[in-house]
Amino acid sequence: MSPKLLRNSFIYVIIAVAAIAMFFTFFQPSYGSNDIPISEVVELAKTEQLQTIEIKGDDLTIITRTGTTFKSRKEEGSSLVETLERANIDTAATGLEIVIKGGGGFGSVFGILLSFLPLIFFGGLLLFMMKQAQGSGSQTMNFGRSKARVVIANRPSVAFSDVAGEDEAKEELAEIVEFLKFPERFTSLGAHVPRGVLLIGPPGTGKTLLAKAVAGEAEVPFFSISGSEFVEMFVGVGASRVRDLFDQAKRNAPSIIFVDEIDAVGRHRGAGLGGGHDEREQTLNQILVEMDGFDTGANVIVLAATNRPDILDPALLRPGRFDRRVVLDLPDVVGRTAILNVHAKGKPLDEETNLEIVSKQTPGFSGADLANLVNEAAILAGRARKKTIGPGEFAEAIDRVESGPEKKSRVYSEHEKEITAYHEAGHAIVGHTLPNADPVQKISVVARGNMGGYTRFLPEEDRHMWSKAQFKDRLAMAMGGRVAEELIFVDITTGASNDLEIATNIARQMVTRYGMSEKLGPRTFGKREEMVFLGREITEQRDYSDRIAEEIDAEVHSLLEEAYDLARQTLTKANDKLHQVAKYLIEHETVEGDSLQALFSSEAPTGAVTNTSDYKTKSTPTEEKPKTKSATRKPRTPKGRSSGPNTAPAPAS
Repeated sequence: MSPKLLRNSFIYVIIAVAAIAMFFTFFQPSYGSNDIPISEVVELAKTEQLQTIEIKGDDLTIITRTGTTFKSRKEEGSSLVETLERANIDTAATGLEIVIKGGGGFGSVFGILLSFLPLIFFGGLLLFMMKQAQGSGSQTMNFGRSKARVVIANRPSVAFSDVAGEDEAKEELAEIVEFLKFPERFTSLGAHVPRGVLLIGPPGTGKTLLAKAVAGEAEVPFFSISGSEFVEMFVGVGASRVRDLFDQAKRNAPSIIFVDEIDAVGRHRGAGLGGGHDEREQTLNQILVEMDGFDTGANVIVLAATNRPDILDPALLRPGRFDRRVVLDLPDVVGRTAILNVHAKGKPLDEETNLEIVSKQTPGFSGADLANLVNEAAILAGRARKKTIGPGEFAEAIDRVESGPEKKSRVYSEHEKEITAYHEAGHAIVGHTLPNADPVQKISVVARGNMGGYTRFLPEEDRHMWSKAQFKDRLAMAMGGRVAEELIFVDITTGASNDLEIATNIARQMVTRYGMSEKLGPRTFGKREEMVFLGREITEQRDYSDRIAEEIDAEVHSLLEEAYDLARQTLTKANDKLHQVAKYLIEHETVEGDSLQALFSSEAPTGAVTNTSDYKTKSTPTEEKPKTKSATRKPRTPKGRSSGPNTAPAPAS
């Protein structure tokens, strides 16, 4: 039996005993059918009819000479002997025997205890109700207590060896470990232990994992809590929880407090509706006070994580609170390889599996994406009842993570499949031909997610800046599918809607954000303002006139027309290659790797028809028409991957 269950059972027993005792004490009648008043007892004694009187407390048991037994009670304020003496009754002369039973110690103590039974009963009942309320989750008495999860130092924890791809961040945090392990090295030189370290980076880059690694390396207690757990409906509760959290950390110093998603409570003050009475602002104020009020010997460090440092309150970021900022970025190819090795540890990999090749195929993936990728590959291998994870599983896992699973139930008509094949072939040939475009890695007409087909472009190296020539070639790549449809089928379809949207966004950013318009010059257009309370950007704040707006539209239109003409010229020259690649896709549906390079390098058969209706084939009925707006996949913009053009990432500053 568990201690908690044993304690509850004991409370049940106490309450039951108290209730039974109270019943017999307070609800038992004072006189029964044989009870007589004390005056009648005196009369019986006068007539010498009584043989024995037994006294037990205030209760009297009267036994007559005929053997009859009666019950009675003494008068209040006097004893039985005094009562008999007042009635001139000589007990020796009348032969009356008086016997005293239980009139001393234990009886009086028991009587005293009985008098406290109501208090014991109601006290036990109140204690039981409080325990039940806490167990049911209301936590009436712990409402203001911190909800932080504590990891004790002697438990198995994460170490720096479990974190890969963030070497610079680990070097920064290694100093924090030294502060926690050997504070005297720094205090002897007059240095102060950093009060706080802010981890900044996109989602999935390992901010929480790094914080746990710091606690594991330092072997100190680790208090973990989310910023949203401080805030409740009632004003003051969050501040109370902050005080309790810091009190616990100081009692267990040296220790680490980790606040995940601190922007939930750390946004700019004055943005809420309640002003200073806003619960979130009071919680933030308490955090500021606690961090600034640390004793230099407290040896408690606050780690916090956020992907929105721009909306945090300036008072939270000043020196003395968060003294250091550690920026975590998306890993490069070397970091991705290291992360894949960490997550593949303990998993049976095929001899042909090369994680370096996988890392080159996953630009823009975060650590969380790579962990998911390895897990998906393992699931695919298990589904196929394989003993090891091979390159095929990793390739399919990349497609699933980026684009979703194959839609095998979607049935195309022959004509729609043909249009999709020429559309994707147009993207691929333009990208393969132009000098500043990324190399083509894979072409497929297999439906995935909401896409009827996709073309994946793989950059040769991790890129942080983009040139104007690269942007122009990307625009032409985006137009390649639409141009191919027009050249071959004369008519155009809705398959290029996503391509046109992406191309328009790139062209507008070139003009308004990157200053790449010769006519408008090197300046930006449009003021990006932020709504701090909502934490989102408003990009349509105009700081230019209507005449400039017309010129911007004209420049965007000019860039798109130029890209369209470039794609048309490229595909017109490579008309035979366009037919060759499209026919290969119609037959095999997917081509990648060495097969794709061999297809591009091979000589295309000549004499193919360039356009016209005599090339069209008859449509056949289909069970389900594709519901996609575009035949090219919509890329994951923040990661900069391409299977068709995507929106241009901001160059590194």
